[in-house]
Amino acid sequence: MESRFENFTVLINRISRNIRKIKNGEMAEYNLRSAHISCLYYLNSSEGLTATELCEKCEEDKATVSRALDYLETEGYVTCRSKHIKKYKSPINLTEEGRKIAGKISEKIDSVLEEVSAELTEEERAAFYRSLFIISDSLDKVARRLAKNDGTSRIK
Repeated sequence: MESRFENFTVLINRISRNIRKIKNGEMAEYNLRSAHISCLYYLNSSEGLTATELCEKCEEDKATVSRALDYLETEGYVTCRSKHIKKYKSPINLTEEGRKIAGKISEKIDSVLEEVSAELTEEERAAFYRSLFIISDSLDKVARRLAKNDGTSRIK
């Protein structure tokens, strides 16, 4: 049991850390960090998202997305055209320069995904993602239950 826990937590943490390193390393030439890349990626696939929607898609907190969007707007990659409603609820769009960078991000993502999954068959990849979704959903349920119980565990 102990080995299973260690394997699970160490591997998940290592994967997460390596994803951040890859994001930061691949986009260093553009002065973009991990949160910037996620925002640009999701805006490229669904223009007009709000900051609230980006938080959900990126799985980042409001402060991280807000800082990322401020930076991206300052750099000329995104624009928030609506000045009549709260900025956090306004649609955010890519500028022409933002679309160029987002396209490069998508190309790099595709390249990395091809490289890391080259030794997997389509069936293995499908099973892996299916398992990952099940684990993620199960962990969400446990976390919600613990939050509902004010952090007191009922795990035996």
